[in-house]
Amino acid sequence: MAFGTGGRRRGKKSKVHFTKLCNFACCRSSLNDEHSQIGQSGFSRNVHCNDPDNLEQLQLRYRDNYVSTTKYTALNFIPKSLFEQFRRVANIYFLVVACVSFSPLAPFGATSILFPLLVVIGATMAKEGVEDWRRRKQDIEANNRKVQVYGRNQTFEETRWKNLRVGDLVKVYKDEYFPADLFLVSSSYEDGICYVETSNLDGETNLKVKHALDVTASIHDESSFQNFKAVIKCEDPNDDLYAFVGTLCHGRQYPLSVQQILLRDSKLQNTDYIYGVVIFTGHDTKVMQNTTDPPSKRSKIERKMDKIIYILFSTLIMMSSVGSVFFGIETKNDIHDGKLTRWYLGPGNATVFYDPRRASLAAFFHFLTDLMLYQYLIPISLYVSIEVVKVLQTIFINQDQDMYFEETDKPARARTSNLNEELGQVDTILSDKTGTLTCNSMEFVKCSIAGIAYGRGLTEVERALAKKKGGGPPEVGDTSFDAEGSNAELVDTGRSIKGFNFQDERIMNGQWVKQTHSNVIQKFFRVLALCHTAIPDVNQDTGEISYEAESPDEAAFVIAARELGFEFYERTQTSISLHELDRESGKSVDRSYKLLHVLEFSSARKRMSVIVRNPENQLLLLCKGADSEEEFMSWEEEFLKAQTSVTADRDALVDAVADKIERDLILLGATAVEDKLQKGVPECIEKLANAGIRIWVLTGDKMETAINIGYACSLLRQGMKQIVITLDSPAVNDLENKGNKEAIAKASISSITKQIKEGLSELSSAKESSVSFALIIDGKSLAFALDENLENSFLELAMKCASVICCRSTPKQKALVTRLVKKGKNRTTLAIGDGANDVGMLQEADIGVGISGVEGMQAVMSSDFAIAQFRFLERLLLVHGHWCYRRISMMICYFFYKNITFGFTLFWFEAYASFSGKPAYNDWYMSLYNVFFTSLPVIALGVFDQDVSARFCLKYPLLYQEGVQNILFSWQHILGWMFNGFMCSMIIFFLATNCIKEQSFRKDGKVVDYEILGVLMYTSVVWTVNCQMALSINYFTWIQHFFIWGSITLWYLFLVIYGTISPILSTTAYRVLVETCAPSPFYWMASLLIVVSALLPYFSYKAIQIRFHPMFHEIIQRRRLEGLET
Repeated sequence: MAFGTGGRRRGKKSKVHFTKLCNFACCRSSLNDEHSQIGQSGFSRNVHCNDPDNLEQLQLRYRDNYVSTTKYTALNFIPKSLFEQFRRVANIYFLVVACVSFSPLAPFGATSILFPLLVVIGATMAKEGVEDWRRRKQDIEANNRKVQVYGRNQTFEETRWKNLRVGDLVKVYKDEYFPADLFLVSSSYEDGICYVETSNLDGETNLKVKHALDVTASIHDESSFQNFKAVIKCEDPNDDLYAFVGTLCHGRQYPLSVQQILLRDSKLQNTDYIYGVVIFTGHDTKVMQNTTDPPSKRSKIERKMDKIIYILFSTLIMMSSVGSVFFGIETKNDIHDGKLTRWYLGPGNATVFYDPRRASLAAFFHFLTDLMLYQYLIPISLYVSIEVVKVLQTIFINQDQDMYFEETDKPARARTSNLNEELGQVDTILSDKTGTLTCNSMEFVKCSIAGIAYGRGLTEVERALAKKKGGGPPEVGDTSFDAEGSNAELVDTGRSIKGFNFQDERIMNGQWVKQTHSNVIQKFFRVLALCHTAIPDVNQDTGEISYEAESPDEAAFVIAARELGFEFYERTQTSISLHELDRESGKSVDRSYKLLHVLEFSSARKRMSVIVRNPENQLLLLCKGADSEEEFMSWEEEFLKAQTSVTADRDALVDAVADKIERDLILLGATAVEDKLQKGVPECIEKLANAGIRIWVLTGDKMETAINIGYACSLLRQGMKQIVITLDSPAVNDLENKGNKEAIAKASISSITKQIKEGLSELSSAKESSVSFALIIDGKSLAFALDENLENSFLELAMKCASVICCRSTPKQKALVTRLVKKGKNRTTLAIGDGANDVGMLQEADIGVGISGVEGMQAVMSSDFAIAQFRFLERLLLVHGHWCYRRISMMICYFFYKNITFGFTLFWFEAYASFSGKPAYNDWYMSLYNVFFTSLPVIALGVFDQDVSARFCLKYPLLYQEGVQNILFSWQHILGWMFNGFMCSMIIFFLATNCIKEQSFRKDGKVVDYEILGVLMYTSVVWTVNCQMALSINYFTWIQHFFIWGSITLWYLFLVIYGTISPILSTTAYRVLVETCAPSPFYWMASLLIVVSALLPYFSYKAIQIRFHPMFHEIIQRRRLEGLET
């Protein structure tokens, strides 16, 4: 970064009286035409200051100051939570089944259906309730904070925040939060200023200055408030944090701006106390108006899971239809030629459900029975199990020590659990640059004063340029770039100073006074010490001075001035004081400059200035970026008018007036400050690129800077060809100078179209080679490339490039590019940024990752995941993303497998029993299948399983492509698991029924009956699905062992305990294990045979697949087993 610094001065004139300063600038207010909107729609609020009981105000029924951020209340929790649960189709189905189970149609008892539904719904509601209670506790704490309010006895009394009313006069002390949106009456400073920290609102930690009106700033004594009565007429509640329109009626009308407004949850700093009048309360405050629910995001796996549920519903309906048709045929055949064929069933006296004379009606009722019987195809506990697993996964992400940044004490944070598996499927990363790839902590590295370059350090961009040219980077201390060519050794200051990385013995340690142009050097660093809005903060213990600045580069300039002999140590509203190194004596002297105006930095002017009067009474305009007394006074009047206007184009007016005085400056020099890359960024980008992830950088930098940074961070690599799309051509420039907008647009579109076609042609011709390409496009070109007629061809070109850099991008363009990539190719996109200008991009992407850096917390608050450094993205995606994708994919596939295995045994048995609707198992066997006997192992799989360790995930980044290509949750993989379940059900049923035919089961010669067959089949199912889990797991811990073998053991314990209950309740389970199955060797041998046979097809397939067509993770596993990887 470089800017010009200059000074302009005139001779001594007669003394002029200046108004007090606000934001270190003038803030005299004047009414204008825009105040005519007061009282109209949107500007109808009337606040009676210090008179909350005013009858007129009471009739307006303004909200109280009670705030609630909870989703539920005590009254609506049950109905609203139930509504949320039954928005899921599966839960509605189970509710209908539970209701119908009370009718004679039910093939089992109603209790056994209600129990699992209540468990699942209750668990989810309990989770919702716990989360909401945490929010409730935070609300209680906030609502019960204490504040001083002016009472009827003319003194300030303590009350709670929630009791405040509009119009109340409050007193807030240093380090306290403002309890509502307040009008600043006065402060502990005589001129009515106060310092405010707004990190809770926008995340910015730099202090902001607020200023009371002159008419109220003098009110300090409690007794004087007795007579303070005024009316504020202002805008209605809205969410704009940076604007306020209103008037104070106190004798006459005074315009109000955002400078007089203190927002709720802001914090008072560096000010002993303030007095304020409550304007907006509770949910009318601007911070609460900004509280909106983030956009709802669902992972691709979750959306695909819904489709699988619909497939299973279709399968269920098909099975029920088949069963009802065959049941109708069998029932109709019960009477043949007037004779009863199945006389032992008593069809002649049957109810409507089995009446052979009304077989069609009986078949319809049987269809309803089968819909209930085959409900176990639908995994009732799937949703709640996935929620539990995802919450536990986020805990592991949050506690990962390798993503903890000790310097700022910030761990990684998963702000949502809905997108864990999506982290493993990212195809394209769209990244901001400043503060995301870089530290956003500027360091003063070099400067040029009077045409002479100072500073011997090397910037990362310089190293990148040297690398791009093919040579090694120049050595530190190389002075070939210095005008004077000094070869002296570098000066080692012996200490590290944040914001200062400057080394040059010619001007350090006071040596600048010996330079030829010492007078220019003095002016240069004096400008750096004076032209800013920083606030000094003196450590009382050490005496060291630190600075609160509006931006990192501003802080770097002030620190550089301090280190080179111009220490800024004190600021008031009207002066700035420095410890200066005197050029004549070489000693430090104190100098105070009268501060008259600050012309703040704006993106349009790209500079800031201050107007000061030095001790010699000279008027100076000091400018960072890029008169006579009468000239100044004329300009000041115009500037004040523009600054205090309340129009929508206020900023443009201020910029225009400021531009009038920032002319005919004397150039003193230029600076070079560097925003260094964060640690590990080049290595992280290279690793992500090796994983096959496309990386786009969307930055506001100019193209040259962006390209240099691209090389520095390995986004652009040696041998990579660049496709540059730009409108910086003579033809377009000529048209821009002429100002013909239509011609400019037409020529621009034509140029962009041509460049895109040329790029696609170049890519096509290099298709057979291994050369990778990078696309670089500037902001003007991007605006046309995003046109609906060009966006598809632009996207096609961009997606064929390994890296993309969009220069001079606006926040809106960032969001539009993100949307284009997300929707155009239906690929998973991840956006990462650290500032408020990245919020649109983060919310538009499938996954938004916020960097908790120095630009505030708005990006983090709008993100799905938060990390402190860009390099942590490598572990978040390649390790946690890969694991979560694999775990969730395997978990869902296994859920469907185990339910199909169980559900189809019911179907085979019904066919075996003439489609009678008789279930194969005891009611409670079926109810507890998904809740206890098979649920915990699958949760353990979703939380703990690892195909390879974290080290191998990072060592072999290409492993990540399993998620990008969706190998583990493809339709082929899903249908394969479903087919496995279908095969297991067939093997279990037909082996169980055939091995017991015509064979005694016990010593007394009795054969297997219905109860024993049910136990044998159920035992085989429980063993099979849990052993299948053991075969699928890659990484065993004691937890997996405990859950798998514990679930099987639990089945036997349940049989023993349940079997001891009265046969009225236990029915077919009464002592069936203890007295019948356990003593029989046949039961154990048959169970073993059935389980081994059911697992054999999968085992055989997996052995062949691993041997001849292994997946990438299986290759790594095999190499590790063979000792080739350690």
